[in-house]
Amino acid sequence: MVDAFLGKKYKLSSSENFDEFMKEIGVGLVTRKVGNAVSPVVELNKEGDEYVLTSNSTFKNVVLKFTPGVEFDQETPDGRKVKATITVDGNTLKEVQKADGKVTTIDRTFSDDEIKMVMTVGDITATRIYKLMA
Repeated sequence: MVDAFLGKKYKLSSSENFDEFMKEIGVGLVTRKVGNAVSPVVELNKEGDEYVLTSNSTFKNVVLKFTPGVEFDQETPDGRKVKATITVDGNTLKEVQKADGKVTTIDRTFSDDEIKMVMTVGDITATRIYKLMA
């Protein structure tokens, strides 16, 4: 269960194909440069039935409050407005974002020492690994 990982902080340690991914969803050059340069810290918490997923960096702090399986309006770190649904599947948060006719999937799989984040849009896939902070 993903609840075993509540309150733990994970910092970005590696990123693969992220620039191509951002390009595919329409992120501008300047924002992509910033996005590639920062190392966000991710933390998952729970308030009642809602999960709270935070991602903090020098560029932007993002807070996602969601009830599993319930669609919500989300503003992405690059300022796009999307409809998102996040479901919990064991140790994985599965997110589906819909905007401008594009569907983006983001799977965040939690383990004892890391979160593996796999993001897919069209035929572009990016993988980001966040390591548990001491």
